[in-house]
Amino acid sequence: MSSYPPAVYNQSMSDICNRRLRPILIRAPWLLLALITLLSGCNFNVKNLAKNDVDMIVDQHIIELQRLTDQLLIKLYKRNPKELAKAPGKTIDRRLQQLSLGQVNRSSHTPPANSSSNSPDYRFAELNRQVGEGALKLAFSPDYGGDRVFAMMVGLKSMLHASYNMQTELFILDKLDQQLLYHSARNLEIINWRLNNVKDQHNQPYLLSNGYHNGVANLSFERLFGKMILIQDMMAKVVADTNNRAITSVLHGVASTTLLPIPF
Repeated sequence: MSSYPPAVYNQSMSDICNRRLRPILIRAPWLLLALITLLSGCNFNVKNLAKNDVDMIVDQHIIELQRLTDQLLIKLYKRNPKELAKAPGKTIDRRLQQLSLGQVNRSSHTPPANSSSNSPDYRFAELNRQVGEGALKLAFSPDYGGDRVFAMMVGLKSMLHASYNMQTELFILDKLDQQLLYHSARNLEIINWRLNNVKDQHNQPYLLSNGYHNGVANLSFERLFGKMILIQDMMAKVVADTNNRAITSVLHGVASTTLLPIPF
């Protein structure tokens, strides 16, 4: 009869290999080449040797943010099809590709200096290379005649990505700023407020989101923003605990005309 506890049998081989072998290989890197072949049967990812547990948690949250923002973009275009029509030749899939963490905007000549090689460059010619607050202002400007959904999503996604230092994944030597993550959560609250309350000269919202259908409230947009805000607040606390630093709370109303600062 085996002496291993039952919990061991409930873990995947990849999980066992990552947790048990990673610390050993960090202390004795000369073993790495000798064990590569053996580890292939464990589905062991070599790059995880350069990651700690917090890095892996952050990576998963970045992936989840990408999934949620993709959902938001799709839902906004379905509610506002006239906005996509303002960009001839563009489709929802093409817009998703332009803002994917695995794509690079080749129409821009100078990507941000601190961006990773597979990071998108959010400075698009059709938005006059505006990012963050600049792109969001276009989305809710009475004088803007372009695709407001794209402008809003470029502003939102670039702001979120900047809160992670424009990185798509983290490694041991990488550091995050808990204050920027906290600011991004508050900024999401402001963007959500603008989406529901900023209106044109005819008292109509620039972009349709939450609403009613046959008397039933559709709050799916609210839920998406709530999930993203929760992720950013959670990551701010995790990073603050890791850095042994406190988060400075900011009294900043959601109706404010400016977002909290997040450098690009």
